[in-house]
Amino acid sequence: MTERFDCYYCRDNLHGKKYVKKDEKHVCTKCFDKLCANTCAECRRPIGADAKELNHKNRHWHEDCFRCAKCYKPLANEPFSARDDGKIMCGKCGSREDGNRCQACYKVVMPVFFYSILLFLNKGDDIYCGPCHDKKFAKKCFHCKQPITSGGISYQDQPWHSECFVCRTCRKNLAGTRFTSHEEHVYCVDCYKTSVAKQCNGCKNPITGFGHGTNVVNYEGHSWHEYCFNCKKCSLSLANKRFVINGENIYCPDCAKKL
Repeated sequence: MTERFDCYYCRDNLHGKKYVKKDEKHVCTKCFDKLCANTCAECRRPIGADAKELNHKNRHWHEDCFRCAKCYKPLANEPFSARDDGKIMCGKCGSREDGNRCQACYKVVMPVFFYSILLFLNKGDDIYCGPCHDKKFAKKCFHCKQPITSGGISYQDQPWHSECFVCRTCRKNLAGTRFTSHEEHVYCVDCYKTSVAKQCNGCKNPITGFGHGTNVVNYEGHSWHEYCFNCKKCSLSLANKRFVINGENIYCPDCAKKL
């Protein structure tokens, strides 16, 4: 025997029939329309089970009743503003009616909603439109000097758009990768080696400052990795020691005497 499945109010059997679940209760569409349906804030008629319902701040509308109180434009899929007197208006009519003004550009700014999302910004007691708020208060990118409205990265206490933080030579994005800087520009490791780094006078490889060989010896316009700054004859390390230059080679004082 099949278990009964009845309307909570009229006890009519709901098997094979359309019904609505309201507050964990199963209700036939007839009882729902009569006893449970919300009342439309515009036409004051019940919003039946078969109707599409829109709601905002505990108020309810038929889809076709949700229109601008001024120009009657349908607002079901449009931005709208909710006034203190209960009227719903499209953004254009609302701003003309009694909009607040941006404290920077003085254009009208209404608290506009689209499915309850605010489209203006507060700073203390003042109201700003989005572009003016960003221009006045957002951090500026160190590279392009434009406001950073979301995301961004920080390098040496300077904010950057992630899309601006790229290698100066190859334009590769450097966020999350190894890089270095030179004269306020940033470079990926490969471009720094080929385009910027000095060449070691000993091994002829780039002096990058990465990993092994971070210390550098400079003398009369030439540079060496510290581990390459050795006597040409006996291989003695000459970093922080006396040495003799002969052509392109360096020697310790003892080996230099034997030349």
